[in-house]
Amino acid sequence: MRTDDARTLSPTSQEDLRKRVIRSVFVNGLSQSEAARTHRVSRTSVHNWCKAHEAGGERRLRSNKRGRPRESPLKGHQAATVVNLVRDNCPDQLKLGFALWSRAAVQKLLAERFGVHRSVWTIGRYLQRWNFTPQKPVQKAYEKDPQAVQQWLDEDYPAIRRKAGREGAEIHWGDQMAMRSDHQTGTSYSPKGQTPVVPGTGQRFRCNLISTVTNRGTVRFMIFTRRFTAALMIEFLQRLIRDVDGKVFLILDQHPVHRSKQVTRWLDAHADQLEVYFLPGYSPELNPDEYLNQDVKANAVGRQRPSDQAQMISQVRTYLQSTQKQPEIVRGYFDHPDVTYAAR
Repeated sequence: MRTDDARTLSPTSQEDLRKRVIRSVFVNGLSQSEAARTHRVSRTSVHNWCKAHEAGGERRLRSNKRGRPRESPLKGHQAATVVNLVRDNCPDQLKLGFALWSRAAVQKLLAERFGVHRSVWTIGRYLQRWNFTPQKPVQKAYEKDPQAVQQWLDEDYPAIRRKAGREGAEIHWGDQMAMRSDHQTGTSYSPKGQTPVVPGTGQRFRCNLISTVTNRGTVRFMIFTRRFTAALMIEFLQRLIRDVDGKVFLILDQHPVHRSKQVTRWLDAHADQLEVYFLPGYSPELNPDEYLNQDVKANAVGRQRPSDQAQMISQVRTYLQSTQKQPEIVRGYFDHPDVTYAAR
């Protein structure tokens, strides 16, 4: 028997069809098979409608609303709570068993906090609606002291800046880093599924850089291959005061070499030429010189393929000399939100 597809009917017509079938069976006395042939529907549908009518009467024959429900099972205050938890915590801090926030982690959070069970696809739509995007996280040291950072921003650095103004000193921000020949930056187009191969030497070599920057766009640097020691630090400081007219206020991180007894004695002997101040511990983001380091590592090392150490040093030196001639690039490092406080 050929049947009609009742799914093409409107909800009202579907409901009316169910009622007519039920009347045929329970009022007119037709069997379920006869009612199915009469109304051109499947016997399975007739059986299900009769079973529903017996369980709940005509109200069980009503059509439900079509489409996605207008109201989300997640209430407004629940969504706000989830947004705050994801923004201010890591999953393991909430004992969820995840290291990073993923759709599965948020899914588990909703289930445990509110008993709301949604698919990961729905969770993805929630995150998009809340303006969350997947991003590479920045690692933050547990040892970092937020109060010390705030004191640096509110009190310590403003005092240094005022003192530099009174004494006519130039504020430099310094740092050092190591560079390796196998550092790779950027991406390369290639046919889908075929990882691009970049030819280069199988040897590994390195060189090191110590540098300072100012918010006026000045760069001072020294490239070296030796181990970073107090003697080498003093050599750089001697070059720095030789190249700068007037007094220098140098701001550094708390590396052991910077605070060594040998360096401290040298600074005491040259206090009229140079003073050193230290950033709060574990706070590299507060140092504008970090952005010079990132620039050099990405563009002078990561996008080049030096064949030996001498070529690597030459490439880094050439890039830094070019940067020295473009102070607007250096001033741009101070535009990063974490170091705008040092731009004045």
